Amino acid sequence: MDVEKFQDDVYSITELLSEHLPPELTPKLNFVRQTLIEFYKKNLVKINHSILELICAAELISHGFSVDVEKSVSDILVCDLFGKKGDGTSIIEIETGFTPPEHALDTVDYYVARIVSKIARYSKYCGKFSLATPVVNILPISDIFLLSPNARKPEDVMKLKKLCDRFYKNPQIKLEDIQNAHIHSIYLINTDKGFAKEMDPEMYLQLTKQLMSQSEIDL
Repeated sequence: MDVEKFQDDVYSITELLSEHLPPELTPKLNFVRQTLIEFYKKNLVKINHSILELICAAELISHGFSVDVEKSVSDILVCDLFGKKGDGTSIIEIETGFTPPEHALDTVDYYVARIVSKIARYSKYCGKFSLATPVVNILPISDIFLLSPNARKPEDVMKLKKLCDRFYKNPQIKLEDIQNAHIHSIYLINTDKGFAKEMDPEMYLQLTKQLMSQSEIDL
């Protein structure tokens, strides 16, 4: 564990991000930075994920949110970023496309199930739920989440439930959580230039659906 290198890196990205924030907002970003440093000392976070969290935190802060990272939202769930603005709450979960070695032969199904599980599990704990990913990654988001809960066909919800059950058994993803889950936006993160661009899910799916279709990813 190289605490000094971690600190150097998070200070560098924070300085870059602060250039685009009003001076009165930089303490909010510095709070996130310090929180991540403390988590790193406990071996709970890694530098690449922390950089992504800081970029997304700066984006939320620029829109008036106070941000906490690695925040518990239930007995078993810890979200990447939790933003609060007045009575409004926002959760951002960061996805990099990583899949563990044990899923080397079913990487696509595992990742699709992972995205479904994230939306289903976390979105009920906030007013706005978003996924964030580096620009080099593609999120396989099911278009069922573009529909209102009462417009989702039971057979489509059950299909996603069965997929999730292959990978998540303790606890399983609840059927009603998939039925009622919502996603507000997608953040595309450019780590090199230090910014995140927010997109609505409809536009994101339009951009990625043809590519996923050609890759025979069944959503």
